Amino acid sequence: MCRLCDEGRPQIGCDEPRRNFLKASALVGAAAAASTLLASNPARAQDMPSGTGEDGRRVLIRGGHVLSMDPGVGDFAEADVLISGKAIEAVGPDLDAGDAEIIEAAGMIVMPGFIDTHHHQFETALRSFLADGILINDGTPQGAVNYYEYVLQKFSMVYRPQDVHINELFGSLAQLDTGVTTVMDVSQIHHSPEHSDAVVQALKDAGRRSVFGYFEGWGDKAKYPADARRLKEQHFASDDQLLTMVMGGEIYIPGYEEAWKIGRELGVPVALHVVGTFGMQPTFDELAKAGQFGSDNIFIHMTGMSDMAWKAAADAGSHVSLAVPIEMAMRHGMPPIQKALDLDMQPSLSSDVECTMTADPFTQMRSTFTLQRAFVNERALAGEENLPKLLSSQDVIRFATLEGAKGLKLDHKTGSLTPGKEADIVLLDASAINVTPLNHVPGAVVTLMDRTNVDTVMVAGKIRKWRGELLDVDLPKLRGELEASRDYLFKAAGVERDLFRV
Repeated sequence: MCRLCDEGRPQIGCDEPRRNFLKASALVGAAAAASTLLASNPARAQDMPSGTGEDGRRVLIRGGHVLSMDPGVGDFAEADVLISGKAIEAVGPDLDAGDAEIIEAAGMIVMPGFIDTHHHQFETALRSFLADGILINDGTPQGAVNYYEYVLQKFSMVYRPQDVHINELFGSLAQLDTGVTTVMDVSQIHHSPEHSDAVVQALKDAGRRSVFGYFEGWGDKAKYPADARRLKEQHFASDDQLLTMVMGGEIYIPGYEEAWKIGRELGVPVALHVVGTFGMQPTFDELAKAGQFGSDNIFIHMTGMSDMAWKAAADAGSHVSLAVPIEMAMRHGMPPIQKALDLDMQPSLSSDVECTMTADPFTQMRSTFTLQRAFVNERALAGEENLPKLLSSQDVIRFATLEGAKGLKLDHKTGSLTPGKEADIVLLDASAINVTPLNHVPGAVVTLMDRTNVDTVMVAGKIRKWRGELLDVDLPKLRGELEASRDYLFKAAGVERDLFRV
């Protein structure tokens, strides 16, 4: 082991962190990793295609209920998806498999992997800590326990690079397990280049499609936006990889103008939280009036903003990411679902903070689906006419897949089962007890399913979860590392951990 890794500082380009956290490496090969990790169920291991995602390897997902999310491809009660290497080759009934290995998908819904456009993965060790908390202390009793004070001003200040790595890695793998194949990680933990490198290493180690969100940390931040250039050149110069980059441009931090400038110089999207609770409306209005919004902007939450700024964002082609359960629970403001739709801004969905709410996509879809319908239904019961259209289950699946890909500028690679795109695919068990009998595919996904229905997950054609089991993961070791990080963080932040009270 190298000296720096021994000190707990994961180094980019060093393989030791991956060997520390993942049981099987590329050196032993996918087949050997599968046989080792699935030894408790050898029948499953023997049934799994080998070498998936590699050039020349062809796999046919046969006989599933195909939900493509591409109108040009269509949906099929029973059809196949043919994969060559990391790309989708064809979608349709009775495809000629040729030399392809077969994945039998009868009783499975075959669809694009879910996309989370805003997730603070560095907080994984803080899961459920602020389940009853709100965003900021506003003088109410609930405000005494708040995200701004506890997470941003206490916990985030004491993270070491090794804490960043295990939190990011564990959070990524947990989302892979629930079918999220793409994430924008809003890490907010870039206290040093070593912290930033630890984030990148963890995202690489997780092996899923990730957008590295270089958001300013807290404390001494003056030199860190400049590190964006190094990070972009060192880790994100190629488009032919799973990792891409977004520049954080938080307008509540002094000097945000420089971050916007750097992001646009680097040609990456500029993302930011836009929340009225933090008093952002005046600054946001100024940017709108100055014509600063663009199609490269990702606005997270968009609560409490003026009609003028909303129209400017829509006219500029900016994207909106909604975290509906968090916005409702943490007093960000009412989720502006209808506002976005009225302006023909198709939003994406995001999980936000696991210290308050789960990061699974089914919770995000169901919350968005039921809240928008509650708004419209209440207006209908009050006798209003010319009401907005009720969201359908297919609509919110689109938000959780294709619209997320568009917002992250990845729709040329993912978001739908379109031939030529990379094979980010999930197989959802529609024969399970919570779904049987299947009567409506989108409805089953949105209104009935949960994490337990995620059977198989592919990222760029490579199987990462097979028949309910994550691959290449030593979960007990990872859990121990995460718990050790949690214990350190609570102690270093001076926060007492009580399992029943905060």
